Amino acid sequence: MTVYAYVDGPLGEMLLVGQLAGGGRVALRSLSLPGQKGAVGVEDGWTLAPEAFADVAGQLSEYFAGRRNWFDLPLATDAGTDFQRRVWQALEEIPYGTTVSYGEIARRVGSAGAGVRAVGTAIGRNPLLVVRPCHRVIGADGSLRGYAAGLERKERLLGLEGALG
Repeated sequence: MTVYAYVDGPLGEMLLVGQLAGGGRVALRSLSLPGQKGAVGVEDGWTLAPEAFADVAGQLSEYFAGRRNWFDLPLATDAGTDFQRRVWQALEEIPYGTTVSYGEIARRVGSAGAGVRAVGTAIGRNPLLVVRPCHRVIGADGSLRGYAAGLERKERLLGLEGALG
């Protein structure tokens, strides 16, 4: 069963979407921000269930308050292509408070060189903003590039994590 909830945060009202799993826990499928490119919208047949997202909301609150530097949440793993999932896994391995280049992600997934553009596209399709830290990927020259929810939000997240020089 697909469930959803809205959670307020410093980046705007976040839409959380997930699948109910055993024990009433939810496997998070999507976290979208207002105005995000490619954001999902609530679909017919989904159930509003804010209580199912209590753990997610709590961890997000701790993160935004600077008291959490990782997320320990069940994530839905059936989205994306094999290549996208490899890129998304590489994102999950970027430590809090650090940044890496798109080229470095391409190297880590075995797609260096011309594959940098494909990596950028896969990162742009990350359905789990904030939780899967695509905001930690920057240009090779250190510039902030691309973020589906806008560069201002990317800069705020990196600032929160102390990753901006």
